[in-house]
Amino acid sequence: MNRQKLAGLVTAALLLPILGGTAQAAYHADSDTGIDALDYIENNHRQERANRLTAEQEKLLADAKAMEAHLRYPLDPKKAAPVAFEGEELTYDERDGSFIAKGKVDILQMDAHRFQGEEITGNTKKQEVSIPDKAHILQMTPGQVRVTLDGYKAHYNYGAKTGSLENAKGKAGAHYITGKRFEFYPDKIVIYNGTDTKCGAKKPDYHTSAEKIVYYPNDKVVMDNVKFHLKGKTIFSRKHYETGVGDNANQNHVYPRVGYNSDDGVHFEWDLSFPLVKNVNLNTNIYINTKEGWRSNYDITWTNRHMRTGVRYGYFEDSNDKWIKKEPAAFWNYNDHIGKSHFTYGLNTEYGRWHGNGVHSNHGEYGVSLGYDPIKFHRYTLYLNTGYSITKETYNDSKVSGFSGNAVLTKDFDDRWAAYAGYHYSKKNQENSLFAYDTDDYSKKLEAGFSYRVDDINRLAVGTKYDLDHKEWKNIDYYWYHDLHCSQVIVRYKSKTNQVSFRWQFTPW
Repeated sequence: MNRQKLAGLVTAALLLPILGGTAQAAYHADSDTGIDALDYIENNHRQERANRLTAEQEKLLADAKAMEAHLRYPLDPKKAAPVAFEGEELTYDERDGSFIAKGKVDILQMDAHRFQGEEITGNTKKQEVSIPDKAHILQMTPGQVRVTLDGYKAHYNYGAKTGSLENAKGKAGAHYITGKRFEFYPDKIVIYNGTDTKCGAKKPDYHTSAEKIVYYPNDKVVMDNVKFHLKGKTIFSRKHYETGVGDNANQNHVYPRVGYNSDDGVHFEWDLSFPLVKNVNLNTNIYINTKEGWRSNYDITWTNRHMRTGVRYGYFEDSNDKWIKKEPAAFWNYNDHIGKSHFTYGLNTEYGRWHGNGVHSNHGEYGVSLGYDPIKFHRYTLYLNTGYSITKETYNDSKVSGFSGNAVLTKDFDDRWAAYAGYHYSKKNQENSLFAYDTDDYSKKLEAGFSYRVDDINRLAVGTKYDLDHKEWKNIDYYWYHDLHCSQVIVRYKSKTNQVSFRWQFTPW
């Protein structure tokens, strides 16, 4: 996987219909053996582990189900869900619907919301509850994010689904959040003077802080006057920052990474994106190593649904440590499904000035691809794709055209074991191409490997690549993934070339 591809990959009724689907395919092996298929499986396992219910969450779901079983009348979906009150002292006025509950008060709403405090006041006719002192709020409503919050001065209208909370902290989905004031609306959550992180430490290794944070369910989070903190230090700030959540989440690395390998020495990586106008971003993929110095690349990209187009400039490295410099290159991609079918298609083109292998050339590449949605059966997943591409070079007036085909089968045995095997064919290879970047020196290859999770913090993996043209092993790579507090170290040993590399990165944002 080349560096450019990695950059495209590298918040009760009170809270929060947001941040669902936060696990991302953000741990990468940086290999050309296809082992990233196992990284994808592992990240799904991480999401499953993060979504396991706590004892408190399980009790809330059980209590809500028991409450539903004792309903006397059919539930009206147009009205707020029924509410049950418990406390050491309860006072209710039937004339106006007001109530006061004192002493270990528990309010359960049948749609899986829970409010707890020492004193709660409210009104059943107005559908309001208020907790003037400390409040504990839990949300397990289907279709909304799981929330556990502790705060003060809670007020909520469970009919209108609006409310507020002061000086709160807790967890929403996989995110740990704080805020001086929360405001809740049917379509969004607004947090003032808040913080957000996926690091669960009392003093997080990294977090963002912002004067205003607005979460839109399964869409995006928008921050104003935001600062990015690392180990208690502000590393950069912005007046405005947006990122996708849920199904729209991207896999970019907001925080820097460091590593080492035999070819580049010690290296530093940091991917940053700056919005210019609507749908247009300036992306800076910073890469510095001790062997060659500054090896960064940049692009200005316009993105709208299925289409991406823009201009790239700088150095690019593929998964086999081969470099190219684009001075610059324009690109255009379009990917979508064919109608409502499971078939997918893609169109892509790139044209620009390339420098590598000691030569300069105007490089043009044009391609079309056809694929099918992943086919799942009995914990197996089959990926199929084929395509046709044309590559032209002005340096030697060469033209390489032909088909490619890929078939990869993965097996997710359980939470510990996973394996993959794949066949790949490409007419384009190093023998008929001017540049070695992102090409093999053969056309047909097999890839296979497996991974094993030893315990909660260690995983071992093996990835291999076999050259079918010359009947020889090209790569046999060994990996050790070790989780630290809120980060991960990945160590790779390439046995065929006796090379060692490691990378340290924070828990995926």
